[in-house]
Amino acid sequence: MNLSRVDLNLFVVFEAIYTLGSITAAGRKLNLSQPAVSHALARLRTLFDDPLFERSSRGMEPTPLARALILDVRNALERMEGTLHRTVHFDPSTTRRRFTVAMGDPFDSLLLPLLMERIGPVAPGIEVATLYSDRRRVEPALLEGSLDLAVDLLLPMPPAINLKPILSEPMIVMARRGHPDVRGKIDLDTYLGQEHIQVSSRRRGLSAEDMALRRCGLTRHVRLRCEHYGAACRIVSRTNMLMTMPFSFASMANESVQNQLLPVPFPVPHLELFLYWNISSDSDAACRWLREQILLTMAEVQGHSAQSTESTESAETTSS
Repeated sequence: MNLSRVDLNLFVVFEAIYTLGSITAAGRKLNLSQPAVSHALARLRTLFDDPLFERSSRGMEPTPLARALILDVRNALERMEGTLHRTVHFDPSTTRRRFTVAMGDPFDSLLLPLLMERIGPVAPGIEVATLYSDRRRVEPALLEGSLDLAVDLLLPMPPAINLKPILSEPMIVMARRGHPDVRGKIDLDTYLGQEHIQVSSRRRGLSAEDMALRRCGLTRHVRLRCEHYGAACRIVSRTNMLMTMPFSFASMANESVQNQLLPVPFPVPHLELFLYWNISSDSDAACRWLREQILLTMAEVQGHSAQSTESTESAETTSS
């Protein structure tokens, strides 16, 4: 059976007859004439090769096949009605909705506290569930609807997935307070002479700073590769190893350890983050609203980052 050739309104008629037990009552509920309902029932009988309903003293009695169909039909109609309601009638103060968003460390630590602070008071029924998703799974998950949104680096995506830049973040060098070779400033020779921590979810491969060094014909000694910035910041505070990371992530993770944050002594590109979503959700008012809240939140992060970066660079200039 080809679904594109089936009039889905027939199932609305089916559900009304099943619920009310009467063709006449179903017509009144649906604002249809009795002949129109009878014609729809005739088409359903042809479609399923079954009478579906039989007349009795109690009205139109469903056949065993109709009883087997009704739960799936009602579920499908309820989901469609819910989708239409969310699309046309979205009120954040009353809507109950759960969104699934893919993002990894430390994006969730950077975004979620400010996002939930923003939406909590105005949207008490909105729930957000975050998860780490392998980058190879982001595209199919967005297309199939198991993910509503994703936050990640620039990824190749098909036309069915939209993306928008949400953060452009400068990189900094982190060193412990009291580091014998790094005291308020760092030059390239000192940087290259130290051992480094590289944070990555991948097992191997170059980071942005390593690729920037390669372009200059230089390399550094990566002593430790780990997955989490929080752990790396604590390691920096207990060793003489350095770490190069995005400024906002460093500021957030550094609150408890108070390491030095210094400008990178060579040209390295900013970290660029993007928000991804299925283009079909552009008609979903609730999804549009959540995307707007994320964009506003990241704009706030970007503003704080710009101010703090200026202060760091000013301190570096003064100490020089």
